[in-house]
Amino acid sequence: MRSAIVALAALASSVSAVGNAIVKNNCPSTFYLWSVGGSIGPEVAVAPGKNYTEVLRRDPTSGGVALKITRTAGGLFTGAPTQIFSYTLDGAQVWYDLSTVFGEPFAGSHLTVTANGGGTIDWPQGTHPGGSQVKVAPSGSNVVFTACA
Repeated sequence: MRSAIVALAALASSVSAVGNAIVKNNCPSTFYLWSVGGSIGPEVAVAPGKNYTEVLRRDPTSGGVALKITRTAGGLFTGAPTQIFSYTLDGAQVWYDLSTVFGEPFAGSHLTVTANGGGTIDWPQGTHPGGSQVKVAPSGSNVVFTACA
């Protein structure tokens, strides 16, 4: 019994809390977000001044998660310009990146991704500035994408 309690205590101390993926809308208009891994989550309208938050997770099918953001409702299914804030939870670390597809929905707006203990992704003009954008932080960190920073 005593060894079982010691083993459980050791296991509990080795499991660390994970952070959150947070999307902040500092823009003057609503945008639309889908959490995509092995399947597509429901559309979420993120109003000005509001946030979307999900606990960092590892998708069992794809391994990673992409938070896909468009400026138009239903835009994920119509080929609208899409901002992609993606992350992969890998044990003690979370890897994160910023990219676009079908255009740049936030061109002209400052975009950032920050995490405690991790690197910052900074797109001053809302467009890819070139070079690798992949960063890494401890898995307990909140990883925050801010539109119109």
